[in-house]
Amino acid sequence: MFSQLRATCVAAGVLVLSTHTVTQAEELSVATFVPPNHETNEVMFKWFGEEIEKRSGGSLTMKLYPAGQLGAGPTQQYKRAVEGVGDITLGVAAYTPTLFPKTMLAILPGRANTAAESTDRIWRVFDEYMADEWSEVKVLAIGSVAGSIFVGNRDISTMEGLKGAKLVPFAPSTSPVIEALGAVPVMMEITDMYTALDTGTVDVLTTSFNSLMPPWNLEDVATHVAENVPASFQVLFVAMNKERYEGLSDEHRAIIDEVAGLPMSQMMAKSFDSADEIFLNMKDGADLKYEWKVVSDAERAKMDAAVRLGMEEVYADYAARGVSNAKEIYEAMND
Repeated sequence: MFSQLRATCVAAGVLVLSTHTVTQAEELSVATFVPPNHETNEVMFKWFGEEIEKRSGGSLTMKLYPAGQLGAGPTQQYKRAVEGVGDITLGVAAYTPTLFPKTMLAILPGRANTAAESTDRIWRVFDEYMADEWSEVKVLAIGSVAGSIFVGNRDISTMEGLKGAKLVPFAPSTSPVIEALGAVPVMMEITDMYTALDTGTVDVLTTSFNSLMPPWNLEDVATHVAENVPASFQVLFVAMNKERYEGLSDEHRAIIDEVAGLPMSQMMAKSFDSADEIFLNMKDGADLKYEWKVVSDAERAKMDAAVRLGMEEVYADYAARGVSNAKEIYEAMND
C-alpha cells in the first residue's frame, strides 16, 4: 500500500513538473512588413531574439514573420499589435499619425543628423511627454531612420530646384516645412515610392542613404541625389500586445523589460545607421547611375531658414489640435 501511494505521488509530481515546464516555454511571434533581408531583421530582431533566448536559458524565444506574413503593408501594424495578430509588430508611427501627435515631433528637422542621435533624443523626453500615447501596448522600441538625402528625378540641391517639386516627406506633420522649402508635400507609403518616382507621380523622396540599395533599390529610378539637406526622421516602433506581455511569467517579463526601451531602440537605430555606412563605403569609387550633389553652405542656410519658418506653422497646427506644448517638446528634444 505504501509503495503504491509513493508511486502515485511521484507520478503526480512528474505531471506537475511537466506541466510547469510546458507553461514556462514561450515563443513570441514577430510580425513585420519588411522583407527578410531588411536591416531591422538582420540587426535589431536578430539581437532581440538572441538576447531573450540567452537571458531565459532558452525558455523565451521569438519567431519572425517577415514580408507581411501576418498581414500585408505597414499601415495596420499598430492595430495588429493591439489586437494580438502578432505578439510583437514593427510599424511606422507616421502611418497612424493621429494616434501619436507628440511622437511625430521627432520626425521634424532638428539637431540630430543620424538615426542614433535622433533616437537618443526621443528617449530623453519619451517618459515625460510621449509615453501616454502608447498606453495600449508594451513599447519595446521607438527609434528613427534618418532622412539624410533627397532622391529625385531633377536637381534638388537648391531652393530653386525644390520649387514646385512634388516631394514625399516622412509624415503629414512636416507639410508646413516642405511648403516653406517651396515644394508640394505628397504622402505615400514607402512600399509605393519606387513606382511613384519611376513614373513621375512624384519628383522627390525624403529618404536615407541605404534606401538607394536593396531592398528598396531607389538607385534604379533616381536621376539626382542631394546630400547635406535638413535631416528629418522616420519614427518606427516595435510594440508588443499588452495582454501577451502581462501573461508572461515574472521572469520573462523582467527579461523583456531589460531589453525594451532605449537598448532595443538603439539597436533599431544601429540597423539603419550601419546600413547607411555600408552604402557610403560602397559609393566611394563606384560608377553611380545618378548625379550626386552636396548642397552648398549658402543653399543649406536658405533651407534651414525655411525650416525655422515652417516650424512656427507646425506649432500653430499642433495648438489648433489641442497640443499646446509642441514647441516645448520639440525644444526639449533639440536642446
